[in-house]
Amino acid sequence: MNRSQKTYMLNMGPQHPSMHGVVRLVLELEGERIVDVDAEIGYLHRAFEKHAENETWNNVVPWTDRLNYVSPLINNVGYAMAVERLAGIEVPERGQYIRVIASEISRVTDHLTCIGATAMELGSLTVFLYLIKGREFLYQLVDHLTGARITTAFTRVGGVKGDLPPDFAERFRAVAKEVRLCVAESDKLLTRNRIFMDRMEGTGKLSSADALAYGITGPFLRSTGVPYDVRRAHPYAVYDRLDFEIPVGSTGDNYDRYLCRLAEIEQSLRLIEQCLEKIPEGKHSLEPKEIKHAFEIQDAGKHGDTALLAKYAAKVDQTLEGMGKDAQPGTRTADRKVTLPAKENTYTNIEGLMNHFELVMWTWGVKIPPSETYFAVEGGNGELGFHLVSDGGDGPYRVRCRPPCLFPMGAMKKLLVGGQIADVIPTFGSINMIAGELDR
Repeated sequence: MNRSQKTYMLNMGPQHPSMHGVVRLVLELEGERIVDVDAEIGYLHRAFEKHAENETWNNVVPWTDRLNYVSPLINNVGYAMAVERLAGIEVPERGQYIRVIASEISRVTDHLTCIGATAMELGSLTVFLYLIKGREFLYQLVDHLTGARITTAFTRVGGVKGDLPPDFAERFRAVAKEVRLCVAESDKLLTRNRIFMDRMEGTGKLSSADALAYGITGPFLRSTGVPYDVRRAHPYAVYDRLDFEIPVGSTGDNYDRYLCRLAEIEQSLRLIEQCLEKIPEGKHSLEPKEIKHAFEIQDAGKHGDTALLAKYAAKVDQTLEGMGKDAQPGTRTADRKVTLPAKENTYTNIEGLMNHFELVMWTWGVKIPPSETYFAVEGGNGELGFHLVSDGGDGPYRVRCRPPCLFPMGAMKKLLVGGQIADVIPTFGSINMIAGELDR
């Protein structure tokens, strides 16, 4: 920085509470006015890309959970779809609907967290508690679907881990009602609140031309008036069959970004409701079978009672639910070179057991011919892309992730210079920087 005698330097972070321990801003100040900014990132570098290059194709999925850990299911889906494009794999229609449902739940949890945390840092703890309560309802729903609240590892190359639980639609409707109530209460407390508006309106302002020049996407770009959304511009899964609006702003300031995220929560809930109406029926819901515990099926196989096994479905622990033979046709590709066999086959016959082990053993597994591709989905912060290169092995030769919150961080100087120290907090909050995604 070029410092004159009239200015002084101030470190803001990484210990500052609003920097979350993962970012350092070096501010040059003239009184409380910001003259220059240097953003230092890299405090949470986890070597995601290098880790991924030392894993098999499916084993990368748990690493993707830890990118944007506020909306992990979107990361799962984006990576899996990139691999499927590379391999030319088609996912069954039901599996595609389930992916959209999972992604939109994650988008809502992401926006609830961003708005709630920003409000808390500006002094509104009540709004934070309301929105985190709404997020908790969704986390419980995610746990019911995947067996985990946050690090779900829900997708697989060729589909998803399991089918929707039979009572999922009913549970979602109850949860959506609670979430809408929390959002409505927060809207009343914040949107026309004079203190909140004074802190947000006109601060962190960026023009649409500058946003595009910096490569910014997501709610940040849409707040400037550009209606770019990967789900609409480059439809994937079943988004082209669904009706939804793209909320846009006009001024590109912190307040517009808040309004865009608030509006997107309702759009995501609408998308999930449409998916639950349109999703094809799963076989499990049409032909219920008698369920036995996995160890009972194994014991029957060991004693030679194989004739009885066909009428039983395996009961497994929550993390494996939906991986039985009744759910597989609708959720995962039938290609045995890609998809793990149904648990009933793994437990009861040598062919299924061998198929399972071949897919999970190192140097075996899913094999993809030498090629490369780029695939992007709409993440909570914008375009989340994966560039994958295969050399014909059982895992990626090269992985490159496009983290959407990196680009607004590059624009920090443009956003903050000329403002006050107090403007740093709402501006940084509206960026919704997730360090796991940013630093990778």
